[in-house]
Amino acid sequence: MPPRKRATAGQGELPGVSSTKEIQDILWKAADKLRGSMDAAQYKEFVLGLVFLKYVSDAFAERRAELAADPELAEIPEHRRGAFLEERDEYTKKDVFWVPQTARWDYIAENAASAEDGVGKLLDDAMDEVMKANNALTGVLPKIFNRDNVDQSRLKQLVDLISDARFTGHGDRPAQDVLGEVYEYFLEKFARAEGKRAGEFYTPASVVRLIVEVLEPYEGRVYDPACGSGGMFVQSGKFVTKRRGRDHSHDIAVYGQEANERTWRLAKMNLAIHGMDPKGVGDRWGDTFDDDKLPDLKADFVMANPPFNMSDWARKADDPRWKFGVPPQSNANYAWLQHIVSKLGDRGSAGVVLANGSMASKQSGEGEIRAALVESDLVACMIALPGNLFRTTAIPACLWFLTKDKTPQGAKALEDRRSQVLFIDARAMGKMIDRTERILTREDLEKISDTYHAWRGTSSAKEKALSYENVPGFCYSATLEEIAKHDHILMPGRYVGAAEAQDDPDAEPVDERITRLTKELFAHLDESARLDAVVREQLGKIGD
Repeated sequence: MPPRKRATAGQGELPGVSSTKEIQDILWKAADKLRGSMDAAQYKEFVLGLVFLKYVSDAFAERRAELAADPELAEIPEHRRGAFLEERDEYTKKDVFWVPQTARWDYIAENAASAEDGVGKLLDDAMDEVMKANNALTGVLPKIFNRDNVDQSRLKQLVDLISDARFTGHGDRPAQDVLGEVYEYFLEKFARAEGKRAGEFYTPASVVRLIVEVLEPYEGRVYDPACGSGGMFVQSGKFVTKRRGRDHSHDIAVYGQEANERTWRLAKMNLAIHGMDPKGVGDRWGDTFDDDKLPDLKADFVMANPPFNMSDWARKADDPRWKFGVPPQSNANYAWLQHIVSKLGDRGSAGVVLANGSMASKQSGEGEIRAALVESDLVACMIALPGNLFRTTAIPACLWFLTKDKTPQGAKALEDRRSQVLFIDARAMGKMIDRTERILTREDLEKISDTYHAWRGTSSAKEKALSYENVPGFCYSATLEEIAKHDHILMPGRYVGAAEAQDDPDAEPVDERITRLTKELFAHLDESARLDAVVREQLGKIGD
């Protein structure tokens, strides 16, 4: 019996499924059936690799359809049209990966049932062919589908389902956008499933958005020294596209490094699926402290969520990055901060997630390093985050925002914030989405980022006619002298003070309330005395 022909990219769709969210949920449930005996890290790579292969195939088919519909095709002799549609340059010049014929999804779907060695062999071969055809993907895609621990019958069911999922044809949204959302959705689902182990590859989306919204990386070099699966880069690209349009999506260039091999592979795929250059995270994984693969980089923006309180790190006491003091072997927090400072360009800025202890620790010289960073006027803003934002750790976290230049910066006409630091206490913000996880809402993100932009006097603040003022309990602009009086401890709660009580126009005047409450108290005492007398009287009668 000949194999049943599956729908080709852009033509088929899951019955009754019309939204990206529905596609995500159905694919997750189907993929979850394959968990079996795989460890979590391998399973994550397995599923995301499959989604990536579908993406490159759909994007290729989308570009092929464009070429086939081009009026110029009619001018090409009929016998040469097929060759024209197979011209590699016609795809790569549009940033579309070249997909060899036997690696295209419709070929895999058509041959999945009849493949002599099973669908797993087909998929491994397809991954290999795509990597050979695209240098940027060399060594990136997983070849793990034909192993003994993979249930081939369930894998075939998943391939069938993915074949029917339509990732193209969603209005004017290209396959890249739809598949990008699916990839991000799966990353988040894996992070929820893996809990603490997910910290190496996933930063909560609302925390990433907050860093990006504060820094506003419209153009220039964006660097992440512990890039995980590339979430900071993806969100930066989305920020530029949303604010300035898709034509400006290449106004930023991304650079990163990741120490974990599997996580590095996820980052490469994540960048590629979002139309960003996967070469930005290098041709190999590596430890940022032991083997800095970008020693000469000077970035306009640095965004990072490095491991909290890391004690097992490659410390070299004579490292030139330690300009403010040698960080202790017991904790790498101040190693990350100094590494990041070393990467900032003359007007560069950074946003870094660290454990709360970094704001006040005095152990092993950390207090002196923090004081040196503050007195060098590198700290722009400190934000205390609410609890429960991170499923991966119970350690309370904060955001450090660093900058090399607090001057008005000429034509930018920013506020002169030299020798000042903005403190924001956001611990009371966010909403719980379940018993254990909190997110920062869109309103929270806007309030925090608007406060920073108003303080700095950015163009976005001017467009909104925002002006900065201290708000008790929420934000305060402190001088370096004030910070020195607090022994250079940077916990926002020390500076913002307590929130002022809100005046209620309908509230009872204080003197009248005191009089009323006093009368009520005496009345209560009188009633208590009366009841006590009644009880005594009744007890006396019982005694008689």
